[in-house]
Amino acid sequence: MTGTRSLSLPITLAIVMIVLLIVLTVGWVLLSVFGALESAELSVLYWVLLPLGATFILLLLVGVVIYLILTIKAINLSRRQSNFIDSVTHELKSPIASMKLYLQTLSRHCVSQEEQAAFYRSMLEDLDRLDRLIDQMLAAGRSESPLPPGQAEEVDLSNLLRDCAASVCMSYRVPVESVNFELEPCVVRAPRMDLDVIFRNLLDNAVKYAAPQPQVDVLLRRDARGNVVVRIADNGRGIPPKMRRKIFGRFVRLGSELEREKRGTGLGLYIVRNLLRRLKGKIRLLDRQSGSGAVFEVTLPAR
Repeated sequence: MTGTRSLSLPITLAIVMIVLLIVLTVGWVLLSVFGALESAELSVLYWVLLPLGATFILLLLVGVVIYLILTIKAINLSRRQSNFIDSVTHELKSPIASMKLYLQTLSRHCVSQEEQAAFYRSMLEDLDRLDRLIDQMLAAGRSESPLPPGQAEEVDLSNLLRDCAASVCMSYRVPVESVNFELEPCVVRAPRMDLDVIFRNLLDNAVKYAAPQPQVDVLLRRDARGNVVVRIADNGRGIPPKMRRKIFGRFVRLGSELEREKRGTGLGLYIVRNLLRRLKGKIRLLDRQSGSGAVFEVTLPAR
């Protein structure tokens, strides 16, 4: 459905431009004929058609500019989709190759109990990685659909943030103490799964793109209107200003996929933005008051 909508505008615009070009060509011929005649009525018609033709030329130029903009957007989307395919291929191939190597080692060689336990633990981590990738794909599709009725529930956001942080820290093998909490008791009425996806993605990005010694700050409070505000700040390199409006798009990641060290698909922030729209919330990117890093602020409506 999205692809059909994206194609309908350029096709309609191209048809309109062709019609305008035909009208201009016919009008130019008529102006040439009328301009050579001496009749007063034909002279009046000539001066009527002249500004009309100029207006059509202006519309044609505007159409060309719009068509050029749409073409550039299509090229950028194609590039991001290519990066997305590269990243997903890598995300699928790496854990599968790792599990295959462990299974071949276990089947062909005698290994100690400690090594077997380490192999099984590594394979479970690879399976978790694949499971997260599949969940990311499913969440991307679900985030574009309206919120189904009857799924909202009372969620203690402080406990949910701690659970998400513990899971992310375990995934990246960093101490839980790397995340500093400043939490007020807040209850939000929303689907727990949506909230879990939102804050797990934000915390995942914060830990993933933090400095070698990660330091993530999580603030939970209520504003003057009673809305719930969550700020997640990291100590990484931050996001360039020219990319700050683009990072919430589909398949957007910094740099080239073939040169990137951090794993991911470029869908995390896109999913976060769409899910927050379903919950009547919003997200914005702020600068840190001191030091480097990025700060994402999520606002959810009061219960």
